[in-house]
Amino acid sequence: MPHCSQPPENTAHNPMNFVHLIRSFTNATSSPKARAVHAMLIKSWTIPDVYTHNHLITMYCKTDGIKDARKVFDKMPQRNIISWTTLVSSYSQLGMAVEALTCFRSMVNDGFVPNYYTYVSALSSCATLRDLRTGKEVHARMLKFEEKLNSFVENSLVNFYGKCGMLKNALSVFDSILDPNEVTWTSLVSCACQCGENLEGLKIFVRSHKAAVKVNEFACASVLGACAALENIKLGSQLHSYAVKSGTRMDQFVVTGLVNLYAKCGIINSAHRAFSESKNPHLTAWTALIGGYVQQGKSKEAVNLFSRLHASGDNQPNERTFATVFGAFVDANEFGKQLHSLIIKFGYISFTVIGNSVMDFYFKSSLITEALKVFEEMNEHDVVTWNALISGHMNSGFYEKAVEYLREMLSKGFELNLYSYSSILNICGDLPAIEWGKQTHCCIVKLKIDSNVVVGSALIDMYAKCGRLSNARVVFDTFSFKNIVSWNTMLVGYAHHGHGEKALEIYNMMLDHGVKPNDITFIGVLSACGHSGLLQDGLYHFGSMTKDYGITPRTDHLACMVNLFSRKGLTKLAYDFINNFPAKPDKVVWRCLLSGCKKNKDFDLGKYAVEKILSIDPDDVSAHITLSNIYAESRKWDEIVKIRKLMKEKVLKKETGYSWIELMNRTYLFSSGQDEGNRVFEVLNGLTEQLFDEGYVPDGVI
Repeated sequence: MPHCSQPPENTAHNPMNFVHLIRSFTNATSSPKARAVHAMLIKSWTIPDVYTHNHLITMYCKTDGIKDARKVFDKMPQRNIISWTTLVSSYSQLGMAVEALTCFRSMVNDGFVPNYYTYVSALSSCATLRDLRTGKEVHARMLKFEEKLNSFVENSLVNFYGKCGMLKNALSVFDSILDPNEVTWTSLVSCACQCGENLEGLKIFVRSHKAAVKVNEFACASVLGACAALENIKLGSQLHSYAVKSGTRMDQFVVTGLVNLYAKCGIINSAHRAFSESKNPHLTAWTALIGGYVQQGKSKEAVNLFSRLHASGDNQPNERTFATVFGAFVDANEFGKQLHSLIIKFGYISFTVIGNSVMDFYFKSSLITEALKVFEEMNEHDVVTWNALISGHMNSGFYEKAVEYLREMLSKGFELNLYSYSSILNICGDLPAIEWGKQTHCCIVKLKIDSNVVVGSALIDMYAKCGRLSNARVVFDTFSFKNIVSWNTMLVGYAHHGHGEKALEIYNMMLDHGVKPNDITFIGVLSACGHSGLLQDGLYHFGSMTKDYGITPRTDHLACMVNLFSRKGLTKLAYDFINNFPAKPDKVVWRCLLSGCKKNKDFDLGKYAVEKILSIDPDDVSAHITLSNIYAESRKWDEIVKIRKLMKEKVLKKETGYSWIELMNRTYLFSSGQDEGNRVFEVLNGLTEQLFDEGYVPDGVI
């Protein structure tokens, strides 16, 4: 290449020589030389033709000088289709979608007819912006002026409609293509998965396989993501085998897809193996494996893997990694607070996704003040932020605050998403407020999101908690796709309302459908056995947890077994079962034993259970009152006096019980001793008289 400062003598009046030089500059490193040649062209007094100007625009675009390219374009005395297409394409490739579409409109207004390259760039920009209206206008223009579309334009149309969530339109375009190629099939599969239509994506992939289309890394990553979302380990593992045999390139997206698949399906060892077999795992693979450990409840492993990542120095955690590892903490611990400090140090606290995770962490730790502080310090709030705020207050029992924040969220113009409706249904179920729940269900049906597994599971849970098990079963039966949450929700709903046989029927159906039970499933199964008095079945399922499914029983499962023994009058065996359990029993376990002792008049063991509860929580009011009642049954009046004196010294007072009724879309709250006027007491007195008239005799125990 000639020296830029002294061009050959014959370049002075020959634009073609300048063109040859201009075309040699193809990257950012050659930007200074490119500018020098442009300067020589100006000094030579040569008037560049449109051909030379187009090459100048291309040169500046390739050397990261898009602003200079625009200056050249604006000063051109004459432009052709290449001039416009070069600028539109460059804007699109640089991610400047708004500028690309503005330039495209100006081109059309100037009377130029776009070519295929211009259409592809315009559609790509529309896909980036999710600008459905403009994209449809571009499509309509193509149909009006073009007799036939080439494969690049057809692929761009499929990609555009898929990115905009219009899968039907993408399928319509696809069906009009006579001979779809590998890129077309891959685009359609990716579009279906991006639209959340994972099952449809798998069907399209199977069609492409029957059409002998080669599986590339892009299709492989999309299908692995769909298999993970559907928890379809069978198809996912088959695809893994096929990809290895066919020599599909194992890029970062495929490796991440494999890790995510096995982690989502609960096969964490295979996820770790896929991760380990990658020579240099991408950060997304690290994040996926950490997420897998979090999902499986393996908090220690998740934190250790994060520490390995942080110490490696090769891949520093990003905002997604921090957000994922925060899910490992279910209560406030030192590492969680240190992680919060590390996020501030790295400068990620300004990311909304990070703020959401930190806020959720403090809500789970019951640190409401700290969570609200994070919320107030966030630069921006999105719908996930508001969902976390609402569900955090709801899970902490602050239902009025949760509803208040829901109203504020709507007043600020945020639209409810799937998880927002799920939170509303959870509030309706916990209150319970069946009418509000029904109205929410109508909105969900109207929006056509009732088939979504998250919303569907929340609907089942809401109806079950409100005692409308028939409605819950209708929603459950009409569900086309059920995951482990759906099965567990229906099973636990039956179990909690005493329908043990129906709960066990759901469990058997679940196994027949090939769904692997988890620890929550067995809480429902053991509870169902307790309600039905099926001691032997309960013992079998308790043993099956570890033997058949590798699930370590928690104190929740122990409480179910203690309850089962107690219902059968076997309080001594329940006590022995507690002593043989490897983990330390909590208050709930001893309270279950206490309940059985009261029912079976085993006051000595009941007294021991109360003492155990008070050793864990000395200020437990209900335990003191229960012990007082046990002494009353045994006629130990002196002991009752001691307990009441102790409660008075500790200023312990039984929490006020509340009742509420939903009437005319309003919830009315009542409590003992609440002065609501004479009408309430008139009704209560009338009900009391009717009770006594029917022969009711109150329990004498205080």
